[in-house]
Amino acid sequence: MADYYYEIIETIELPDKIYEGNYDELIAIKHFEKLNDKFVVVIYKEFNNDDGFVITAYISNKVNELLKRKLLWEFQK
Repeated sequence: MADYYYEIIETIELPDKIYEGNYDELIAIKHFEKLNDKFVVVIYKEFNNDDGFVITAYISNKVNELLKRKLLWEFQK
């Protein structure tokens, strides 16, 4: 995932959706056409607006499992 550094940062800063995790983590997803219409999924924790860390990140074309989680935020187009 090191090659996708900028996509990971963009997913955190400008996500399409943010879901609630199991242990106070946040799950951000963003669709990228340039990645063959796949999604970047970033699981991270925030301590405040200026501090946090990424737990893991991955690319997927299947985000249906996330739809079962509580939606916290969604980008309104």
